[in-house]
Amino acid sequence: MAEIKAALVKELRERTGLGMMECKKALVAANGDIELAIDTLRKESGLKAAKKSGRIAAEGVVIARVKGGHGFAVEVNCETDFVARDDNFLAFANKVADAALAAKTTDVAAIMAGDLESEREALVQKIGENIGVRRIETLEAPVVGAYIHGGRIGVLVGLTGADAEVAKDVAMHVAAVNPQVVSADQVDAETLERERQVVIAQSEGSGKPAEIVAKMVEGRLKKFVAEVSLVEQPFVKNPDQKVSEFVKAAGAEVLSFVRVEVGEGIEKEEVDFAAEVAAAAGLSK
Repeated sequence: MAEIKAALVKELRERTGLGMMECKKALVAANGDIELAIDTLRKESGLKAAKKSGRIAAEGVVIARVKGGHGFAVEVNCETDFVARDDNFLAFANKVADAALAAKTTDVAAIMAGDLESEREALVQKIGENIGVRRIETLEAPVVGAYIHGGRIGVLVGLTGADAEVAKDVAMHVAAVNPQVVSADQVDAETLERERQVVIAQSEGSGKPAEIVAKMVEGRLKKFVAEVSLVEQPFVKNPDQKVSEFVKAAGAEVLSFVRVEVGEGIEKEEVDFAAEVAAAAGLSK
């Protein structure tokens, strides 16, 4: 059996993007023939894609598409921010966004059926990371605008009028400030009560009369509601003006918004690179 040198494993890893131990195993099976090892790995594309599907993919991009009164924001995930900047990965993500817009659907399974799923599996094999389409969000309104910040945050905003540039400005604000609702009346009772209990607890022991404490609590709640409501927030491009005032001046009102941030809600796995190096320490030099 041919000796599998570290340099050969490194070359195969660079050419395929696969893990160190996986490359060593393929080279051992191919008796050191790197081209044969590559062919074997390519033939196992589907199997490799399936094996990687359990790995946490919390990086990636958000792609937005708008046509007429329809907007779509698509989150496509990978495992590392390095791959999130890869041209092949980005081309795939854009194809998914185009397909969502063309089909006007948020059904990921329907979008991925057929060619796109085959492309995803091939990309997993080529890049060596788990890749998946996590979600597709949509928004419909008379006027829709979109804004993408750094490829990681995507926002769609729907207005009653004005134009897409006004909607885009509001979307930029949403990306930066992250409001929870459009207006105060959309804050749900549970959130309001939870905040009320926090404020009451903070006010305990103040020594102030009960009626004064009650007014303090209501004042704090009113401030909280304004802080989480889009239309009540100071507009990022002009803090002297509320978002509602900016939109009204353009002859419109905000109807809705969608904000998608890469990896939100995903518990990221801490990778122990020292352990990976240690596991590969059996390689000959």
